[in-house]
Amino acid sequence: MITHDTPADDVELPRIGTPAFKAEAHQRYAELRRQGPVHRVRMADGTLGWLVVGYELAREALAHPKLSKDPEPFAEQLRASGRHILLAGSGFGGNMLMADPPEHTRLRRLVSGVFTTQAVEKLAPRMEALARELIDAFAERGSTDLVSSYTTPLPITVISELLGVPEEAREDLLSWTRHSMGVPSEQQRAGLLALNGYLSGLLKTKRRDPADDLLSRLIAVRDEDSGRLSEAELLGTAVILVVAGHETTVNLLGNAMVALLDHPEQARVLRENPEHIPGAVEEFLRYDPPLEITPTRFATEEFELGGKQIKAAETVTIALTSAGRDAPVEQGADPDQLDVLRKQPRHAAFGHGIHYCIGAPLARLEGDIALRVLLSRLPDLAWAEPERPVAWLPAGITRGPIRLPVTFTPAPRLGPRA
Repeated sequence: MITHDTPADDVELPRIGTPAFKAEAHQRYAELRRQGPVHRVRMADGTLGWLVVGYELAREALAHPKLSKDPEPFAEQLRASGRHILLAGSGFGGNMLMADPPEHTRLRRLVSGVFTTQAVEKLAPRMEALARELIDAFAERGSTDLVSSYTTPLPITVISELLGVPEEAREDLLSWTRHSMGVPSEQQRAGLLALNGYLSGLLKTKRRDPADDLLSRLIAVRDEDSGRLSEAELLGTAVILVVAGHETTVNLLGNAMVALLDHPEQARVLRENPEHIPGAVEEFLRYDPPLEITPTRFATEEFELGGKQIKAAETVTIALTSAGRDAPVEQGADPDQLDVLRKQPRHAAFGHGIHYCIGAPLARLEGDIALRVLLSRLPDLAWAEPERPVAWLPAGITRGPIRLPVTFTPAPRLGPRA
């Protein structure tokens, strides 16, 4: 059961998701893996739970039928622990991320067609044009912070154009989303409620004046056949599409660039062999995934997981960052080494089972295009400061750099066409 109590035997439990832990995430997860695949831990907000750190057990937990993503049956415990922000009506309810079948199946089906590989490939020309446009804005300067100038604006622009979010709102969306992905707190709740408030107003605007975008199509589904989508589910789906539609891709690109800046020989391989970039994206997802830990899952009844007895109503979280470094690699290979030519790198970055990330094709394509355009345009990217000034997001379930100061040989603007 979720609790803030601190029994004597829990004092030394690892505290997951704190700034100190996140700053040394890979080392700390490696220590836990040496001790076993699942551990009793204390989360950043002080609550107790179970953490899965092994790859095979992560896949089992991600698809386990006795682990629920719906927090509503556990409302009493969540309110007692101060984690009421997870409940419906608090800013993050009514979406497929926090639902089990059959609701999850119904909600996912409504948007699944937009994110198929075939559908997102139609966005490739626009993505490439955006990448060139963003690089043109700083190419002549010889230095930039890639997070603010490239790895963040590209994904937020792509998802905003897909959904129909006006340009003037995107900076606010970034701020609200970053807060919403943080440690459960009043600040997180405020971010979610602000995001809800804005999207609620945007949905009303689009209901009056629909456009050719995903939000307008969802409104049509709601209005034409109200049995398929409630008003709360319409808003919840809009929220999750905004949040999940760009935050993880921002960090996928940021983590990939940290890896390449730290391993310039690997960047050289990709510049000389750009056909290997799609495979390298899988390696980046294994090596340092954008989601460090999953959202909380709840045990619907007592069961055994990795030799541990999980009691009903206890929480289980999966450490995707740890699972990637524990995934099987080629015989003799080192999973802690980056290898952009690795054959079929395995990872759990997009989850597993029925909750496998619906936006995976979009994220993969954005990663491919963003890295290919950047590496070809700026072939000598390097850290701007010799001490490698990486500061990681200090809280929440995501993992990514806050800033990436780089230098390069100034390049001429190319304009809208390469």
